[in-house]
Amino acid sequence: MEAVDANIIVTALPAMARNFGSDPVALKIAVTSYVVSLGVFIPICGWLADRFSALSVFQTAIGIFVVGSLICAASPSLHMFTFARFVQGIGGALMVPVGRIIVVRAVPRHQFIRAMNYLSVTWYAGPVIAPLLGGFIATHLHWRLMFFINVPIGLAGIYLSGRYIANTKEPHPGPFDSAGSLLSASGATFVLLGLSLVDSQIVKDSTAWEMSLAGVILLALDVWYAKQAPKHVLDLRFLRIPTFRASVLGGSLFRIGCGAVPFLLPLSLQVGLGMTAFHSGLVTCASAFGSLFMRPFTSLALRRLGFRSVPLYNAAISAVATAALGIFTTGTPTSALWILVLVSGFFSALQFTTLNTMIYADIDSPDVGAATSLGSVVQQVSLGLGVALGDISLQVSRAILGRTHLEPADFLFAFLVAGLLSLGSIRMIRPLPRNAADSMVRDGTGH
Repeated sequence: MEAVDANIIVTALPAMARNFGSDPVALKIAVTSYVVSLGVFIPICGWLADRFSALSVFQTAIGIFVVGSLICAASPSLHMFTFARFVQGIGGALMVPVGRIIVVRAVPRHQFIRAMNYLSVTWYAGPVIAPLLGGFIATHLHWRLMFFINVPIGLAGIYLSGRYIANTKEPHPGPFDSAGSLLSASGATFVLLGLSLVDSQIVKDSTAWEMSLAGVILLALDVWYAKQAPKHVLDLRFLRIPTFRASVLGGSLFRIGCGAVPFLLPLSLQVGLGMTAFHSGLVTCASAFGSLFMRPFTSLALRRLGFRSVPLYNAAISAVATAALGIFTTGTPTSALWILVLVSGFFSALQFTTLNTMIYADIDSPDVGAATSLGSVVQQVSLGLGVALGDISLQVSRAILGRTHLEPADFLFAFLVAGLLSLGSIRMIRPLPRNAADSMVRDGTGH
């Protein structure tokens, strides 16, 4: 449900912009408001799961997500739609990380890659279905109908989780860190919201940059506070663990680059190349097919090459593939577009799966909730920064070339920036030892 929703919206952005009377690029605020909500509520998801049980939080999150979907469908304006996406983000902030906590605690460590591969079927099926479904609805029906899809899926999720997931919780979750939560949430909100409002015509650009600066200051204060606090809502001590640090910090650069792609690609195809939403969906869904093709190779690649070599070399390949997405022109055959998007999706998914698995390599079971909170908030903020920086790259290119509307060359510049950011993750992964995270691919006997 979450994967479909995230990918269906970007496909329909131009249609939604026409309905709201806005520039398609301005609708990035609707995408980023969801991520802002994630930045606010993900830090507390681990504590809530430990305190009230992962199952209870998971079911509540699904319900909030469905309610937010209905508000999206009924929104009469961009402002209301942005608020509705924020409500959805509350559900997503609790639903996805807590779902991951449930899986990590239920599966033996050496079988975690296998479990993640099973889960990835649903994660990657969403991006296959969403562009096609969203493009069809936006082209032939009305974009509001997209959000009703979440209602039956959400109700089924609440029922099935109650039937099959044990209602367990940690006996002593500890006190809630309200000061740390306030600093981290407000800092992430101001940074993401400020960057999203640049050139949005909602507030002055100077105000948007001031918001971003205020967010950076608040996050710096939060880091200082975390070093003094006995237990912070985002426990930065996990960053001392090499595998966790490489996955979270190195992965954040990769996610910023790749986070721009779902936003930039549909816009480049529809606004830059003049495709319909449905035609665009036919091309963008190739990325998800690439992800599905990658799934059988993940365990083999990690067993043969290890958790250091795979993300190290794959980051370079993914960066090149991401940058190459900007070479599309109106004369490029659809088959060539499809193959290039598929290749990009294949290598990006391999990187994401590797990093998402490695994060738990050296984390003890009682710390899974806290580690998930820190890792998830950095991941989601990184993806939100990717959307914001993708938009800023478009605006910079348009300003340099002195144009008032977007053209294919602007997207070439934006995809190049995204590729360079993804390439930057290599520096954080290189210091890992060759046997890093071996426990994730070996049982206790070495097999």
